[in-house]
Amino acid sequence: MKNKKITRKITQGMYILTTTDGGCVVDAVSQISAGDNPLIAVSVMKQNYTNSLMKKSEKFALSILKKETDGSIIKTFGLQSMKDIDKFKDVETIEIEDIKVISDSLGYMICEIIDTIDNDTHTLFIGRLTEADVFAEEEAMSYEYYQQHKEELLKVTTEQGKSAWICSVCGYVYYGKKLPDDFKCPKCGVSRELFKKVKK
Repeated sequence: MKNKKITRKITQGMYILTTTDGGCVVDAVSQISAGDNPLIAVSVMKQNYTNSLMKKSEKFALSILKKETDGSIIKTFGLQSMKDIDKFKDVETIEIEDIKVISDSLGYMICEIIDTIDNDTHTLFIGRLTEADVFAEEEAMSYEYYQQHKEELLKVTTEQGKSAWICSVCGYVYYGKKLPDDFKCPKCGVSRELFKKVKK
């Protein structure tokens, strides 16, 4: 039996990845070298709009989320697309090296992209750390904590009186009494089995 929940035990945090004109929530971030300018790797889903922005950019920023991060920040950057809304409109940011970073975070890293590696579902972007700072000395939000509190952090308000289904992976909301048999989430690509009906 393959129980993929064990991957949640891999020690990793939660971050807001930003680049020119966009950003998203990521969890797969690693330091892969040492020295004064270490290499930082971040994995971004190919279906994510931010992936295409990263491929046109020379650098990116990672804002490290604290354990008590406001869930609205995660919903804004995790459940919506920059194609549809301006994610930065209602989130306080500061600009470092022409890239916005999240003010309500533990700090940030700015990286210059030096390599990319594609696999079947994600692109691994490797960047050289060029600038960084610490805003606060608090506990970081772990991926495991996020998974344990995801329903609370990503609580979605649906339109009153309408039948709705929510993707348990990314939070996308589908309206309709029934999900089509061949339905796949247009945001993250998972099948209908991973959708939960919202109780009215």
